[in-house]
Amino acid sequence: MLSVAALALDGVMTFDLACAVQAFRHGPGKTGEPVGFDLRTCGVRPGPVWTPNGFELHVEHGLELLAEADLIVVPGIGLPTLPAPEPALDALRAASARGATIASICIGAFVLAQAGLLDDRPATTHWAYCDEFAALFPAVKLDPGALYIDDGDILTSAGLSAGLDLCLHIVRRELGAAAAADLARWNVVPPHREGGQAQYIPQLMGGADPGGGLATTLSWAVANLDKARDVAALAAHALMSERTFIRRFKAEVGTTPRAWLDAQRVGRARELLERTESPVETVAQRSGFGGVTALRDHLRAATGLTPSAYRRSLRH
Repeated sequence: MLSVAALALDGVMTFDLACAVQAFRHGPGKTGEPVGFDLRTCGVRPGPVWTPNGFELHVEHGLELLAEADLIVVPGIGLPTLPAPEPALDALRAASARGATIASICIGAFVLAQAGLLDDRPATTHWAYCDEFAALFPAVKLDPGALYIDDGDILTSAGLSAGLDLCLHIVRRELGAAAAADLARWNVVPPHREGGQAQYIPQLMGGADPGGGLATTLSWAVANLDKARDVAALAAHALMSERTFIRRFKAEVGTTPRAWLDAQRVGRARELLERTESPVETVAQRSGFGGVTALRDHLRAATGLTPSAYRRSLRH
């Protein structure tokens, strides 16, 4: 079990906190048994924690949890520019110094930045707060377009539901693609969202057709990766020219069709390598790569491992 501490400061955004709960405390299935993680929630001290969501929380633990947790999750607080309690910042610094992994959700990045943990490192936060964040913390390498950023021992996510994307990524990183896919199905969300939060920023969506949508074509592609060979196949399914399709795809999804297809194929290949005994050639065909060489190149780029080594590492 990986021990997880969720830090609920006064003003905690309960949606952000719930992302961690859904990922690290309630596992997939009706029993809701967590798999691989042991999450507990703490505050600056045990007792009530005020929220801006119309109710109070009661936490049983104080900052002592941060001294022993393997992973610390910091949800956002309602007024992110206000100074966080110094004891909490000190506890986060100490946890980072001893090697704990620390992840922020949404505007929780403000807390990590106040602790100095993001200086000279890449990070992201909710798009609506990026200007304020950049002004307050110029030493941080802010990426306003990312859904989440994994910088090893420090991870940050964009706003709200991107926190669940980040938590699923952590599950995938620690337990593999199959565990993340199971959890995603239970939460009725995609196991991996391609693109960034640029697709949700209003001023960048002016050219998108609000009455359109590529969901049908994307669903078809995920179910038929062996047939969705290239952009031409996707455009044909959507009944569009390639040029129009590429423009619409970037506006709605936030990335290129090719990058999206490659990510879907790598995800499918990882599941097949983890869950089946199928030969690597069969995995390459079923995930839409067509051949072992393409599968090997893309999987190595994503994980650093060949298909055979990836399968062995998960068995180990």
